[in-house]
Amino acid sequence: MSKDDDQDDSLYEAVVNDEEQYSIWPEGREKPLGWRSAGKTGNRAACLQFIGEVWTDMRPLSLRRQMETSTQSD
Repeated sequence: MSKDDDQDDSLYEAVVNDEEQYSIWPEGREKPLGWRSAGKTGNRAACLQFIGEVWTDMRPLSLRRQMETSTQSD
């Protein structure tokens, strides 16, 4: 984190897309298409900590499903 990050008192929202990839977005700003709230709002550090706790598998959902299907058919 940089010094600017420590002084950032803006509120953010953790967001997630259909591939279960996470990001942060300024609270109150319209979310980009395909993104929805992940249920956490707070400062930057709090949202990033939340994402670190819930986003444990970085692979997109479609890839995880494809890998599950290929494992089951072997």
